[in-house]
Amino acid sequence: MVTVNGSFTMSDHANPWLGAIESASNSPDSPGSVRLRVKAVPGASRSKIAGMLGDRVKIAVAAAPEDGKANEALCELLAKTLGLPRRNITVVHGHTQPRKTLLIQGVSEEALIAALARA
Repeated sequence: MVTVNGSFTMSDHANPWLGAIESASNSPDSPGSVRLRVKAVPGASRSKIAGMLGDRVKIAVAAAPEDGKANEALCELLAKTLGLPRRNITVVHGHTQPRKTLLIQGVSEEALIAALARA
């Protein structure tokens, strides 16, 4: 822990991923789920999780942004990274926008953070 100005205490290893993750477990239709805010970058030279960009996880995908191909590639990359079936990841907001919110079922916040940190 680090004391800032003698009155505020924060972890010296604040987790940058937390700003992009929201628990969806309190939702009756999504128990054991999290929402992940992402910034999708379609048409990249290769697909990868590029880190944080503001309050979102920046994810580059090689697929073009046409006919849902980039959304599908985004969900497939996250499914592979998390070791989940593709059907567990859904775009819930921003289908045609770079700023998206994904619903990921069957993963805890802690497991998601660990997987993103390893990627």
